[in-house]
Amino acid sequence: MHNFNINRRQFIQGATASLALTSFGERGLDLINPAQPYRVGLIGTGWYGKSDLFRLMQVAPVEVVALCDVDKKMLDGAAKLVSERQKSGKTPRLYGDYRKMLADVQMDIVLIGSPDHWHALQMIDAVKAGSHVYVQKPISVDVMEGEAMVAAARKYNKVVQVGTQRKSTPHLIDAKKNIVDAGLLGKIAHVEMCCYNHMRNNGNPPVQAVPAHLDYEMWTGPAPLRPYDGLPHLRWWRTFEEYGNGIMGDMCIHMLDTVRWMLDLGWPKKISSTGGIYVQTGGKSNIPDTQSAIFEFDGLNAVWQQRSWGTPNNPEYPWSFTLYGEKGTLWGSTMRCDFIPVDKKAEKIHMDVVYEREKYPEDLKEERIELNAAPATRLHMLDFLSAIEKSSRPVADIQEGHISTASCLLANISMKTGRPVVYDPKKREIVGDKDATALLKRQYRQPWVHPDPKLV
Repeated sequence: MHNFNINRRQFIQGATASLALTSFGERGLDLINPAQPYRVGLIGTGWYGKSDLFRLMQVAPVEVVALCDVDKKMLDGAAKLVSERQKSGKTPRLYGDYRKMLADVQMDIVLIGSPDHWHALQMIDAVKAGSHVYVQKPISVDVMEGEAMVAAARKYNKVVQVGTQRKSTPHLIDAKKNIVDAGLLGKIAHVEMCCYNHMRNNGNPPVQAVPAHLDYEMWTGPAPLRPYDGLPHLRWWRTFEEYGNGIMGDMCIHMLDTVRWMLDLGWPKKISSTGGIYVQTGGKSNIPDTQSAIFEFDGLNAVWQQRSWGTPNNPEYPWSFTLYGEKGTLWGSTMRCDFIPVDKKAEKIHMDVVYEREKYPEDLKEERIELNAAPATRLHMLDFLSAIEKSSRPVADIQEGHISTASCLLANISMKTGRPVVYDPKKREIVGDKDATALLKRQYRQPWVHPDPKLV
């Protein structure tokens, strides 16, 4: 059995830690007890790929049997770290082509930490090969990729968990259970979400020769082949719409997914967005530095605001969501929550992020780790494993990840066309707009073939 502790700095209105533990227990996380260690592979051994893998290794008996990356230096570095961390001390088999890894090695679980433009093909191929999958968000770079990913997960009957780990963040689970679900906000009729972090990489690096340790052709895969101007790792690739969907696709998905989970929302009825490059006009980046969007649901609008310049409207909540209810307001982020009641006599509630430094001291030595996100990712992995053990749907099932991802991609389509969009998930089209519907599917670079949800 795998048990875990929740160390809280503050408890809701004097409640005990059992309140938080009850929420986690309802997911059945105590059922994880495999007869044999899970055989695990990782595609994309960069920063977050390794972070996800190490969190999984901390909470379950696993044997990492294969690693894949197109950067040989990054791959070799990851192999060394894995061999040092896993109990067997073995070095995983190493690959530069994920297709060969899937063909050669039988794996129970495949983690996907590659750039966004690779998620769809790799997830679909992994479930076809017989593996359950943990795929990073956003799940896709276009809406039809997402539809195909959901279809593949269902056809091959595999558990696919999306890395939207806010649903497994202790203080946010607490806020949902004891503030939102408990009715402290009353009727919730408006939502605001934002990201004011300065995270839009820019600049004008020169075109240069591709280093021998990087397979740039394979790194690019189905995306357009840009002239090589330096290693694309970390945030450089995210600044180009060829490989992702800007800050909307990177950061809004987390907040929108959290809001949808907290309020039990499905597809937005209508989405509209405006934005562009208004301030950071120099450099090669082609993603917006400013963007607004409205996601319309029954009885409420969820409004997104993004700026990669200037200052946040609330320095305590630069990347966050705010739920406005008739009885009060809830501010929430990865770091904290604050409930502010309308009734001045009522008690305000503050919650802080949970850290687990004492239980997992190795976290403190891990390069670039997000200490605030580590407990959430561990719980997310436990939820994933529990779903595998019980043949059930995880909390961040691929269908939910698809709705949240696609909604953000549809906002970008609205921004590009200058028109609101209404997506029909049954017909897989934007209602009454053929030109916008054509943008639901990107053109792949040959010889790569775009997945078809009807043919996976």
